[in-house]
Amino acid sequence: MLMTVPELLAKVKTELRLLDAASALPECKRKGGVLIDVREPAEVQAKAHSGAANIPRGVVEMKVLEKFKDPEQAIYIHCASGARAVLAAEQLQRLGYTDVTAITCGIDTICEAQE
Repeated sequence: MLMTVPELLAKVKTELRLLDAASALPECKRKGGVLIDVREPAEVQAKAHSGAANIPRGVVEMKVLEKFKDPEQAIYIHCASGARAVLAAEQLQRLGYTDVTAITCGIDTICEAQE
């Protein structure tokens, strides 16, 4: 049976740790975690914020293993709206990362939370 993207996101969200930016960013800093922005490079250029590693959603499974080898590393993932972050977080858990959080708000809220 095929699922729509909203149906897939609803299903996947039940299996993930989800936080908003106001909670996630201070926690990431406190835990010495890494913030990963899974938007495309052009999106990051248009509206960037400091402190995030940019690994686009399309290559996150391949690139994250090169950069972050500790499966227990706290990882916080965000995108423009929260949807790609949820899908990327699911994949990182499948790869074996044990402390993955998807930030579920939009990029504007993330930028505001960093100020």
